[in-house]
Amino acid sequence: MTKAELIDAMAKDAGIAKVAAQSALDSFIGNVTKALKKKDGKVTLVGFGTFAKTRRKARKGRNPQTGDPIKIKACNVVKFRPGKKLKDAV
Repeated sequence: MTKAELIDAMAKDAGIAKVAAQSALDSFIGNVTKALKKKDGKVTLVGFGTFAKTRRKARKGRNPQTGDPIKIKACNVVKFRPGKKLKDAV
């Protein structure tokens, strides 16, 4: 499902205009992003799941084309853990 398809489905289900649905989705994405930027960023939606920021350590990798070893820098990543209702539904 693309963002446009999600907006269409939200507008239809809620009985609102597509512009309002797009505004709501953009607000949701913006607020989740802002919360995850914080030091211990975490967003929990009960029944749906949890978005959490974790730190990935620096590690060694391998260039798949040449086979040469490379260094991969440490970085922050976002992980999603589905909630019980979502797991049961899928």
